[in-house]
Amino acid sequence: MQQESSNQRPKILVMVFCFLVVPLLLLLLSMRPAAADTPKHYTDLSFPPLPEIKLPDYSRFQLANGMVVYLMEDHELPLVGGTMLIRTGDRFEPANQVGLAEIMGVTMRSGGSQNRSADAINEFLEQRAASVETGVGEVFGSASFSALTEDLGEVFDVFADVIRNPAFPQTKLDLAKTQAQGAIARRNDDPNSIASREFRKLVYGNSSPYARTAEYSTLENISQPDLVNFYQQYFYPNNMLLGIVGDFDSKTMRQLIETKLGDWKPSVEKRLVASLPQVSQAKMGGVFLANQPQLNQSSVQIGHLGGMVSSPDYPALSVLNGVLNGFGGRLFNEVRSRQGLAYSVYAQWSPQYDYPGTFVGGGQTRSDATVPFIQSVVTEIEKIRTAPIAESELSYAKDSVLNSFIFNFQDPNQTLARLMRYEYFGYPSDFIFRYRRGVEATTIADVQRVAKKYLKPENLVTLVVGNQAQINPPLTSLGKDIKVTAIDVTIPPPRKG
Repeated sequence: MQQESSNQRPKILVMVFCFLVVPLLLLLLSMRPAAADTPKHYTDLSFPPLPEIKLPDYSRFQLANGMVVYLMEDHELPLVGGTMLIRTGDRFEPANQVGLAEIMGVTMRSGGSQNRSADAINEFLEQRAASVETGVGEVFGSASFSALTEDLGEVFDVFADVIRNPAFPQTKLDLAKTQAQGAIARRNDDPNSIASREFRKLVYGNSSPYARTAEYSTLENISQPDLVNFYQQYFYPNNMLLGIVGDFDSKTMRQLIETKLGDWKPSVEKRLVASLPQVSQAKMGGVFLANQPQLNQSSVQIGHLGGMVSSPDYPALSVLNGVLNGFGGRLFNEVRSRQGLAYSVYAQWSPQYDYPGTFVGGGQTRSDATVPFIQSVVTEIEKIRTAPIAESELSYAKDSVLNSFIFNFQDPNQTLARLMRYEYFGYPSDFIFRYRRGVEATTIADVQRVAKKYLKPENLVTLVVGNQAQINPPLTSLGKDIKVTAIDVTIPPPRKG
């Protein structure tokens, strides 16, 4: 019996192999790609046309006190979020109190309200996985909330209380000023931050609201009554837009808004649109150096004053960006890949909604490659002005712009935010579609026309943040009679006493 059992064992193993292993091998072989399905080059790939941008249904109305409200229902998840835009910004703060607007925006939330302490608000929100936030940036103030649908009424009550009745306690002002002082002390730690900050000063001017920075002295000038005064000057219902998106019924949501914000008294003074600061280019050309001996590479910015989103040439300038930038752009291909002169490189027309932006090119490079890097970037700027781009470049750039543009409308939050932004800055509600049509209609001739019209080599300001001793050849070799102006980034110390 033992011999028979021993003889049967190989047969059994064969049967197991046939019934289990062979089918598994066949399955694995079937998953291998066919020889004919070899990967194609990316230029051989074809894609369907981009989908049309379709705006979700939304409603817009105005409260009796002047507040504009957008409502957009989205029932995919049991969540509701809201954002309020306030017509203000740090560009309106006094020159001797730079930092006031930001600190007011921070303490408006961190200080709680006149009816609820900050600790009580924090505990309430944490228990419900909700949030209420406030802030003030360069061109607008903002307040926002998020909540589960079941908590909407209670969270919106807190949101309304915070924006209507902020307390601004002295303790929170002191904390915010300490945090701002810490940011000042660290502001020279990153050479790229130095380059961005100092470049704006060269283009807009040291005293421009679009370039000035908070200092210890300006923070010292900010008191608790200053926060209250700034708040009262800009935070009133007929100076606000509110947008809410999520899982709610519009009729019920409107009743909630009317209940919590409808009795807020509007301002009767004619100050709804503050006078915007004037803008002109401060330095017309020149080479500037912020010497940082501890560095072994240079951060470079080259550019001049730019334009606005409202320009009829904005779509063509966006295509121009696509030709210059990105992994398939001229600067990456030429300056980084072919010449090996850059860790990173870019050039971009960066307009703003209601004041002139900048055109800026630059990147990061080795100290000993600084001069060739600058020369190569300037060469590419000149080249796109004087010679037509190729049809393949046009197609690539337009596809890049349109593909990235589509991603601005992936969800209702993004779409509603853009609609509110257009109204805030006075743009037509169909600007979305006008821009897309403009990009699609852009030609090779359009790109060269806007390049020649808007890119001005004679106005280019060149700023280098790097180690002067290691920049060889020196910056003076950039041209005949080149003068290099030193930029002092030393942080002024606090006043004593």
